[in-house]
Amino acid sequence: MGRSSWWPVVTLALMLTGCASGGPAAFVSEDNRAISYTGDRGVANQPFPANYRSEILAYLKTYLNNPVGVRDGVMADPVERTVGGRLRYVACLRFAARESDGSYRPAKERAAVYVDGRFDRLIEDAGELCAASTYAPFPELASLTR
Repeated sequence: MGRSSWWPVVTLALMLTGCASGGPAAFVSEDNRAISYTGDRGVANQPFPANYRSEILAYLKTYLNNPVGVRDGVMADPVERTVGGRLRYVACLRFAARESDGSYRPAKERAAVYVDGRFDRLIEDAGELCAASTYAPFPELASLTR
């Protein structure tokens, strides 16, 4: 190795050190809180998610392995709940998706969380977030395609 061939190794080492230190691409904030997909203004007065039904359908079309043949689809209108210490609109839904072998498991309850009027994430274990929700039929869920 010559005298001038050491600089690529040092440059690579410095670049890798920057990546490992949790630079700007990290998904955890400096105070170790998870970062949301959408920007959060941190305000208490959240706007009502006007397109909540179409947004959840678009997400489930890509989220489910097989979106065709979803059964027992019901959804509750969004209501304000405290999620992670902040006020959010939450729409609860329950459905049974088709498994890879063609069978169905019992319908499972999930919570769609909205930040600033837009879909942010789906919580698989809804628990208390969906307690006492009033569900209505969600027939559009059964008509999903690939």
